[in-house]
Amino acid sequence: MAQRNKILAFLISLCVAAGVEAAGQAYALPELEKLALESSRSVMAAREQVEAARYGVRSASAFPNPEIEYLAGTTRSRAAGGNSGDARSATLTQAIDLPWVRGARIGAAEAGVQSSEAGLRAFEANLLASIRLRYFEVLRRDAELRNAREDLALMESVRSRIALRVEVGEAPRFELIKADAEMMNAQKSAQAAGFRAEQARSHLRQSVGAGLPADYSLRGSLREVPELLPIETVRQALPEGSPTLAQARAEVTRAEQQLELERRKRWPSLAVKGGYDDDPDMRTSRLGVVMTVPLWDRRSGPVGEASAQLARSRHELAAQEFSLDQQLAVAYQQYEIGQAQVTALESGIVRQAENALSIAQAAYRFGERGFLEVLDAQRVFRAARAELIAARFELAAAWVEIERLRATPGGKNP
Repeated sequence: MAQRNKILAFLISLCVAAGVEAAGQAYALPELEKLALESSRSVMAAREQVEAARYGVRSASAFPNPEIEYLAGTTRSRAAGGNSGDARSATLTQAIDLPWVRGARIGAAEAGVQSSEAGLRAFEANLLASIRLRYFEVLRRDAELRNAREDLALMESVRSRIALRVEVGEAPRFELIKADAEMMNAQKSAQAAGFRAEQARSHLRQSVGAGLPADYSLRGSLREVPELLPIETVRQALPEGSPTLAQARAEVTRAEQQLELERRKRWPSLAVKGGYDDDPDMRTSRLGVVMTVPLWDRRSGPVGEASAQLARSRHELAAQEFSLDQQLAVAYQQYEIGQAQVTALESGIVRQAENALSIAQAAYRFGERGFLEVLDAQRVFRAARAELIAARFELAAAWVEIERLRATPGGKNP
């Protein structure tokens, strides 16, 4: 009786420590995604980066400000009969924003906006992929915890029967010792499953953000993995729908505009300059043009740097195109492998292992089989059930990766 009380107290503390069966609001996966996009500080920071890029276009479109120079002083004539008095001088210089330079500068800034917007989409896609993966991780750990508790309850029931048979002399004490050892293993597995479930819940809340309460619960199942489109359909839509490729193309455009801007800056720049001088003897007005002649600095350094950046951007775009195609193929292969494993485990292996366990338990109750055979059957069933949970999670993980590459919400078709 004392041993049973200890076990009962352990189970109660385990349930309290695990905290998986939360009493808070239940969230489905689309609700978690919406909550993250609305409240995540990381998403807000990425959106502010896009806003900063838009202001960069306004900065690139601004005309140069005029320069005004004003000088005042006194004049004192050295000649006999000359006039002395106050003297003033004012000068206005307005740089001319040449259209060919202005267009390239604005084009580079607009390409930067496109790059920032694509980067925001890629960031949101990666965030949603993280949330989806950790959502399925929580469901996986919850399923493992439920199975561990079922195994523990089953071992407790078996141990009770063995203890009764040992007391009446129908079974050797060795079976009770073995049952106690198996129960300790079941307790350890249940405790570890509880800790893993709580850790997975913390990781999911970290991905979603502070808007998700600590005592949340989830609606859903590892079985609920959406169907996928054929790989050829996704592959054809990937070049236009992928934010990673869109960002890489925008970077190529920005590098092209920057190179063109640096080349056009080699041309002479112009400014209109006007002024007047006012002294006691006369008043002088001036109007002219100031030209900066690119004689010594031909901007070979900035042009070479922009050319190298353009080549780098083009290489990165080609690498991204190849990498995304390979990642998509690998993800679809992983999805097909996961589907095959889940089908095999659900349709045959797990069912046969469960039937074998039921037969072994019935035979043990009627005295036709020993306790060790029941343990062997239970281990086989537990291993098959664990493989099924892992296969379902791998299937969900493959779906998450494909959706990340597509950058589309929740399995929707493009």
